[in-house]
Amino acid sequence: MTAVGAATIRASGLASMTDKEFKRLSDFIHSEVGIKLPSSKKVMVEARLQKRLRTLGMPGYRQYYEFLFSPKGLDEELVHLIDVITTNTTEFFREPRHFEVLTQDVLPAWRAAYGPARPFRLWSAGCSTGEEPYTLSIVLSEFAQRMQGFRFTIMATDISTRVLSLAKNGVYPEERLAKMSMELKRRYFLRSKDKSRKLVRLVPELRRAIDFRRLNFMEPFSFPEPLDTIFCRNVMIYFDRATQEQLLQKFCMQLRPGGFLFIGHSESLTGMDLPLRQHAPTVYKKI
Repeated sequence: MTAVGAATIRASGLASMTDKEFKRLSDFIHSEVGIKLPSSKKVMVEARLQKRLRTLGMPGYRQYYEFLFSPKGLDEELVHLIDVITTNTTEFFREPRHFEVLTQDVLPAWRAAYGPARPFRLWSAGCSTGEEPYTLSIVLSEFAQRMQGFRFTIMATDISTRVLSLAKNGVYPEERLAKMSMELKRRYFLRSKDKSRKLVRLVPELRRAIDFRRLNFMEPFSFPEPLDTIFCRNVMIYFDRATQEQLLQKFCMQLRPGGFLFIGHSESLTGMDLPLRQHAPTVYKKI
């Protein structure tokens, strides 16, 4: 434990989490949501759990575990624990090359194949606070203005109820729009009436265009119609290799033949047995 981490735990009045307690929690989180917590994360988990223990009025980690592993705790506390341990870092138009591939390759080919017959179906898997699905909504809306009759649906999911609440609200610090053109800012964002707050909000049409839902990748899931594109970027880095491959197999089952999967630039499919071929760096097409 670092000196700062130890001092924080002592100041809270809590005993340190034992290695055995941390392993029990780590194994539980891995089995429930697929996230792997190495021992190097122990101090971080301790620090983040302190506020939760105070909220519940519990004197230590032992009492928290007794509650967490009870039937009531599993039903009520798991979502809060996930909010505590997950880190959500994102921004509008993150990894911009992906949106170029979507606009220049994926959408024109889809339009040529399907025309106005049905909507383009996209899933933002692991949407965090909403910057990714809203970026995708902007990109698809811009394409729709150029292609008459083009329609789309966006489903955005995350395991954290906290970030989903923020995403649904669609309010962000103005600085998050740094990578966006002034034209797009004016078209798709509303400024706060209180100029000192420097906040913006997505226009109602974009907020209505996205179906936000909570989803745990470790549980069975399926959708009524095959998807045309899945964005799952910088999510699988929290999973071990076996869990990554299992999740990717689930994704492939939801994609139509010829559909596309976009992953993060720090992620890799190398060595996995999947019905995918590379279309561009970190962009794959189902075969």
